[in-house]
Amino acid sequence: MKKIVGTAIAMLASVSGAGMTLAEYPERPVSIVEPWPPGDVDDQLLRVIAEEFTKETGVPAKVINRPGGFGLEGAASVLSSPADGYTIGSFLIDIPTSYLILGIAPYAKEDMEVIGLNMNFPFVLAARKDAPYNNLAELAEYAKSNPVSFGHFGFETIPAQQTFEAARQLGFEFSTETGYDVTDCTTLSNGDADVINTTVALVLACKDDVKVVAAYTEKPLSVFPGPLLRDQISGPTFTLWSGIFVPKNTPQEVKDKLTGIIERAMQSDRAKQIAETTGAEIYWQTGAEAQARIDADYEAVKELFAKMKK
Repeated sequence: MKKIVGTAIAMLASVSGAGMTLAEYPERPVSIVEPWPPGDVDDQLLRVIAEEFTKETGVPAKVINRPGGFGLEGAASVLSSPADGYTIGSFLIDIPTSYLILGIAPYAKEDMEVIGLNMNFPFVLAARKDAPYNNLAELAEYAKSNPVSFGHFGFETIPAQQTFEAARQLGFEFSTETGYDVTDCTTLSNGDADVINTTVALVLACKDDVKVVAAYTEKPLSVFPGPLLRDQISGPTFTLWSGIFVPKNTPQEVKDKLTGIIERAMQSDRAKQIAETTGAEIYWQTGAEAQARIDADYEAVKELFAKMKK
């Protein structure tokens, strides 16, 4: 009798363990962390991903905006979470490159895995419409005899560093430079800054009152015409991408499920509408190809920062 009971308990434990092993992801709500305030292009796309996730799995996914430290606080919260797929994050190019290079990140390169890169920001250097300059050369000439203040998303960010490099090449300095969690219409209209690093989505509301001095994109922005940064300075410029990341050692089956859901979200009509409205380039680049791109940008960004220290 004891033997029969013991065997039954062993079988029950085996079945229970198998059930736990085979439990299908997701079993509970998923948090998608956006390390910036709501409203920008990446935030809009994350909400498309959350909707697709919920539609396909029947399990809620929610976007959690966690700004602070120019993206560092949100990134750290993702990478300190269990590697189980229930907390994922949207990281822009700085989080796995410049912040690590400068030694200011509370995480290591080995702490993260990329699921895929999904967009290129329509990043620009914008000014008020009545500013007496229309490109970087004119800005440089004006700034040599007039104060020009510069607002950005953080001194360590790649857009800010590219802007400082442009100033170095063109022989001028900004009178002041200040980092903000958000730079938008109000930053310009209030006079907090004369020129700002921003994205098209953040200044669409005042489109008729601002102009683009330089677009940090590969192609001109149809929704916001202006000269390209790459045509106005020498040396490499960077496409400012964003992607979906998880903590290292997240199970492969979880990553595979996320990959399929996000790919379908990026192909949706809603994502296409966001791209058309904001000028963002939306795609889905995964696996070794995405990691190779990150690694190449890491080395190029390291060279940019080395140059700025000279």
